[in-house]
Amino acid sequence: MGEFFAATLTFPTALFTFALLVVIGFWLLVLVGGTETELLDGSESGSDTGSLDALGLGGVPVTVAVTGLVTLSWFSSLAGTVAIGAIGLSGIGVLLAGLVVLIVAAVTAVAGTRLAVIPLRRFFRADTQPSRQDFIGRMCVVRTGHVDTEFGQAELTSADGSSAFIQIRQSTLHAAIAPLTHGDSAVVFEYDPATDAFWVAALEGN
Repeated sequence: MGEFFAATLTFPTALFTFALLVVIGFWLLVLVGGTETELLDGSESGSDTGSLDALGLGGVPVTVAVTGLVTLSWFSSLAGTVAIGAIGLSGIGVLLAGLVVLIVAAVTAVAGTRLAVIPLRRFFRADTQPSRQDFIGRMCVVRTGHVDTEFGQAELTSADGSSAFIQIRQSTLHAAIAPLTHGDSAVVFEYDPATDAFWVAALEGN
């Protein structure tokens, strides 16, 4: 048991041990009704949401995604730390091996959490009513040869990681400045319920 506790306080596992204790404390509060699983969702910034989406962890509360990342990182790093101890490395070798374990643990945590949230998305999706307005501010990729005030289609990735094809339109002014063609990236800035289409503008760098 002493070796186990020593491993939890050894680099790199020690980096995740405190985070794991915070996660455990949070879920204990949830169990007794002291807080909710969506605690961080109401105050998170758009960049945080985008980061989770980029990692394929969207579609579930932030606290659920973070719990998966912290827990898997801790277990992976603990296994690596124990392996380093068994090999008997010392000095700089321990540090270098610890850095490798840290990287492997992070990659393993992201991959494992992505797999874990896939079946969970359906439960949390039922709590929210999807809206066309949710697409505003998101990036899409043009799938037609051109886009104008009456024609255009693009592929957009939702917060839960699913893709959708949407009708898009580009104003004459925007088209004169940066016309959109197949493969270009654009940002949705307005929804027109009359035509069920989204007005978009080209992203810089196209």
